[in-house]
Amino acid sequence: MAAIDIEKRFDIHEIAKEKLKDMERYDCSIYCCHSTGCKSSGSDEIIDLLKQAIADHGLEDKVRIVATGCMGLCAQGPLIRVEIKGQKDILYKRLEPLVARVIITEHVIPALNLAPGEEFQLPEFLQKHVLSLELPFFTKQEKVVLKNAGHLDPEDIQEYIARGGYLALEKVLKTMTPAQVVEEIKKSGLRGRGGGGFSTGMKWELAAKVPTVDEKFIICNGDEGDPGAYMDRSILEGDPHAVIEGMMIAAYAIGATAGWFYIRAEYPLAVERIEKAIKACKKNRLLGNNIMGTDFSFNIDVRLGAGAFVCGEETALIHSIEGKRGTPRPRPPYPTNKGLWDKPSCVNNVETLGNVAKIILKGADWFASFGTETSKGTKVFALTGQVEHSGLIEVPMGTTINEIVNEIGGGVPNGKKLKAVQTGGPSGGVIPADKLDLPVCYEELKKVGSIMGSGGMIVMDDSSNMVDIANFYLDFTVDESCGKCAPCRIGGKQMLLLLEKINKGKGTQQDIDDLRRIATAMQKASLCGLGQTAPNPVLSTLRFFENEYLEKVAQNEKKA
Repeated sequence: MAAIDIEKRFDIHEIAKEKLKDMERYDCSIYCCHSTGCKSSGSDEIIDLLKQAIADHGLEDKVRIVATGCMGLCAQGPLIRVEIKGQKDILYKRLEPLVARVIITEHVIPALNLAPGEEFQLPEFLQKHVLSLELPFFTKQEKVVLKNAGHLDPEDIQEYIARGGYLALEKVLKTMTPAQVVEEIKKSGLRGRGGGGFSTGMKWELAAKVPTVDEKFIICNGDEGDPGAYMDRSILEGDPHAVIEGMMIAAYAIGATAGWFYIRAEYPLAVERIEKAIKACKKNRLLGNNIMGTDFSFNIDVRLGAGAFVCGEETALIHSIEGKRGTPRPRPPYPTNKGLWDKPSCVNNVETLGNVAKIILKGADWFASFGTETSKGTKVFALTGQVEHSGLIEVPMGTTINEIVNEIGGGVPNGKKLKAVQTGGPSGGVIPADKLDLPVCYEELKKVGSIMGSGGMIVMDDSSNMVDIANFYLDFTVDESCGKCAPCRIGGKQMLLLLEKINKGKGTQQDIDDLRRIATAMQKASLCGLGQTAPNPVLSTLRFFENEYLEKVAQNEKKA
C-alpha cells in the first residue's frame, strides 16, 4: 500500500480505515519481539532470516513480518508469535536462526495451504519451541498500558492510528476544555507511577492554575534507574506514540507550550524509537502549530540522562535538562510553580502518561473499575529474580503477591521456597513470604515498610541472605547519592560501614541500634526522596529478618 499522505488528507479516521484494510489483506502476521531483551539474544538476525524466507517463497503478499515491542516473557527470548487467519496463534520461544526459517517452511506454508475443514498439526520437532498462550502468565494479566506492546510496529505511526491512536487527542482538542480533561483524570484516580503515587489529576490542576507568562512545560521522566527494573524502557520501546499522545493531552490540560522527554542514555533503543515517533508526528502535523486544525500548538524535545539515579527525583532531573549538575533542591517552590528554567513545569512518569489516552477514550469510570479504593487502575511490574516466569507484567492494583509470584510468575524454581519479595528498588523494602496475601498497592506496601516505586519486583528464594540484600541496596544508594545534604551523604555512608561490619561477623547489638537511629535521622532530614528512602531495605530486613542480623552478631560475641 502506498504511504498515506496525512499532510494532504489529515483525517485520522480515514487513515485508520485504510491502514486496517491494508493489514487485513495478509493471511498471516508474524510478530517478532524487537525489544532490548530479544535484540540482545539475536532477534535482528531472526527477523532478517524470516523476511528472506518469505521473499524466497514469494509470500510477500500473504505474510507480513512485524518487528514489535516486548511480549513479556523476556527470559524466553527471542520470541515470535505467528497469527494465521482462522487458526490458533502460536508463540515460539528461544528461537535459533535455523528454526526461524523452518517455521516458514514447516508451519506457515503448510498452514496457509490447508484444504477447507482440514486442521493443521504442528510438527513435533517445532512443538518444543512453543510457549503456551494459556499460561497464567498471559491469562491472568490485565493490559492497559501494555495493550499494544507486542502487537504493533512501534515505528509505524499509521499502525498506531489504525489501532485507535490519537483519537483521544482529537477528542480533547475538539470536544473538551482543559478543565474537563483535568477533571476526567482526577475522577479516574490515576496516581503517579514513578514512585510517589501523587494524584496525577491534582498535579495537573496545580500546574493549570499557574498563569502562563510565556512558557510552561510538561516533562516525561524516563530516567528509570532501579536495579532489575525495565518497565518504562519497554513502554517507550513498544508503544512510543501512546506516551507522546499522553504528553500532548497533559500539555493541553495544563496549558504547556513545550514538552521534554528525559530518558537515560543507557536506553538507546527507547531513545531511538521516541525520536522516530516525534519525527513522524512533526512530519504529519501532529506536532507543531495548530494541531488538528485547532489553536493548540506544541512541540517535544529529548534530553538524555547520564545514568545518575538521583535524577529520577524531579528537581534533580530539571537541573540536568538545564545542563547543570543533577542535584535536588528544597521544595517548595514545587516544579508546578517554578520548574524548568524557573517556568511552571509538570513532571510525569512514562507509565503515567501511557495511561492517559486510554482514560480519555474509555472514561474515568472504566479505569477506576480496576484496582482498589485508593489505588486505581493497573500497574506494570518487572518481575525478576528467583521466579519461573520472569518478565514484564501488568496487573490490577490490589493483586496479591501470591497471585503475582506463584500464579503469574509460576513460583520459585528448582525446588526452593519463597523467602521474600523486594519492591520499589533501592528505595523499597523486603516483604517476607508469610505476607503472600498482601495486596500490592500504595497503602498496603507502605504499611510493611516498602513502596510501589516505578515497578521493580524481585523474588528471592530461601538461599538469599537478607543482610547481604540490605548491604547491596545501601551500597547502591550511597554510591548514587549526590552528596548535597549531610544526612544522606554522611548517614548513608555510616549505615553502610555498620552493615558491612555486621555482615563480616564483627558487629554488636549496639551497631544494630545505631543502624536504626541513623536511619530515622536520614528519613526525617534528607533533602530528597533518595536519602529519605535509602534506609528502607535495611529497616525492612531488620523488621522481618532481624534474626539474621542477630546471628551475625552472635558470631562476633562467640569469638570474643
